[in-house]
Amino acid sequence: MAEKLPEPAGPGFDLNKASIISLLYIAGFVVGITGLVGFVLALIWKDEVTGTWEESHLQFHIMTFVIGLVVGIIGTFLIIILIGIPILLALAVWILVRSVVALLKAQKHEPFADPKTWLF
Repeated sequence: MAEKLPEPAGPGFDLNKASIISLLYIAGFVVGITGLVGFVLALIWKDEVTGTWEESHLQFHIMTFVIGLVVGIIGTFLIIILIGIPILLALAVWILVRSVVALLKAQKHEPFADPKTWLF
């Protein structure tokens, strides 16, 4: 029998841990440091959400940050030969799309089937 997912708190915006981290990642495009804050919060909250739908979200956000950091460093070094610019632009789009998808799933309290995937 399939496990029934908890219903969202109400018709408004649900400010749960997964949503907060998604919003911090998105805000990182404007503010910069908030992406790092989101990553640190994901690490801190990881043990608190064990066994809940949010557990997969925090794993997803941690994976997003780690992959983003590695690809960002590689892209930065490759700017010298001009291939780094499209890599960094693609990385920005990838992070933004993953963050928006995670935010939408968090509002529905929907877990990720495979939080360690590179896609969604």
